[in-house]
Amino acid sequence: EVEKIRIKITSLGLTESRITADETIQQLFVECRLNNFLAEETPLSLPKPTGGQRIHYNYSTVINVDKEDNHAEREYLKSILLKPDLSANSLKFTVVSDPPEDEQDLECEDIGFAYVSLKEIFQKQRDIIEQDIDVFDSQDASAVIGKLTVTVEALNALRSVHEECKND
Repeated sequence: EVEKIRIKITSLGLTESRITADETIQQLFVECRLNNFLAEETPLSLPKPTGGQRIHYNYSTVINVDKEDNHAEREYLKSILLKPDLSANSLKFTVVSDPPEDEQDLECEDIGFAYVSLKEIFQKQRDIIEQDIDVFDSQDASAVIGKLTVTVEALNALRSVHEECKND
């Protein structure tokens, strides 16, 4: 069986914040990053949700972590399991503002971050299935600006890597 981490970005809802108030923020997409060597993003940017609504991406991706072809990813997973103090032990989801077509001088701007701890998935021996995670304001890490519904299936891959660590 090919070992993989399966990630799904289902939907995003925003709470009232500077983000909802900011009229220059109109279209949003979500990027998912594994450490610093792998980033995937939703192919669509969707109109910013208003008043309790959610926008639905229903975007799925798979990160292969088999020994043969994906050595870097695998070594990274090993380091998560072996180094308790590794700070970068999470998948990082970034909500990004995509400037409107007619405002090309505006940059894409990171407006919020959300995290899923791979270490925690392993510790709890439980994947994350369609779970709401907090999105924190990129300018104020203590402020929650919304919820991102995600699935992260990583347990089998982590178990396999763990077995390998024991056998090394």
